[in-house]
Amino acid sequence: MDQKPKILIVDDSAFNQEMLSEILEEQYEIIKADNGFEGLQVVEKDPHGISLILLDYYMPHMNGFEFLKIMKQRGWLSQIPIIMITAESDGEFIDQAYGYGIFDFIVRPFNVSIVRHRVENTILAHAKQKRLQYLVQKQVKEQGKQSDMLINILSHIVEFRNEESGQHVLNVRQLTKVLLKKLTEIDPQLKLDNETIEQIALASSLHDVGKITVPSKILNKPSRLDPEEFEQIKKHAKNGYDILNKVPNYRNEPLMIVSKQIARWHHERFDGSGYPDGLKGSEIPISAQVVAIADVY
Repeated sequence: MDQKPKILIVDDSAFNQEMLSEILEEQYEIIKADNGFEGLQVVEKDPHGISLILLDYYMPHMNGFEFLKIMKQRGWLSQIPIIMITAESDGEFIDQAYGYGIFDFIVRPFNVSIVRHRVENTILAHAKQKRLQYLVQKQVKEQGKQSDMLINILSHIVEFRNEESGQHVLNVRQLTKVLLKKLTEIDPQLKLDNETIEQIALASSLHDVGKITVPSKILNKPSRLDPEEFEQIKKHAKNGYDILNKVPNYRNEPLMIVSKQIARWHHERFDGSGYPDGLKGSEIPISAQVVAIADVY
């Protein structure tokens, strides 16, 4: 036998609790809370197991809006739809209630048919909404995975031509991520969220893309490079930037912008002794600074 969906009734009126229970108990498992504090305790124990909350507005100690505030702060409001129970019909009150995040209203005195339909429709609508969110997130994740794969393939081609292990690209990427996370702990002013950190780490895979323009005999020379050959090697930084900058349609995409920064400036040095532009200190984007450390390490 399938388990019934759980409905939490948060109402200080025993009469309202009983009325709603009688209307709904055939299809749903009913949980009762006499006030907002009890209701929050019930949710805390099983936030994923409750399908709907029926919430009274007028309650002692904590009214319905205060209950909704706490639900939102704890991240539960997006998980559990809430229908407010009220006899209030004032337009301003209704707008405020929707602003707090309720899904619908049930007005007292209760109409059996309206209660059943609104409860059922809310549970179904919320389930569809969650399903849609899941599908969108899945699609975004899949697209990100494919982009990740293509960038890694390209970076491994560059490494193969350079007769280096493709593991170098993976190591640089992982170390970049670790360093950026540590930096945000040390200096919160950097304001790097997880999405930005992932983006910089992914872009680091293309740090040496400009090496495809360097002749193989120089790139893989077993002995020490002479000054002229080293000048040829140094060109890979600007060449990498130029290659990425010529990719049509994506010049202003955040991933492309940070990829170009890294490709061009991952050989700059804090004292200005690096190349190709001799940038100093904070003139060097943090993305290029971190990748430079990861690359050398």
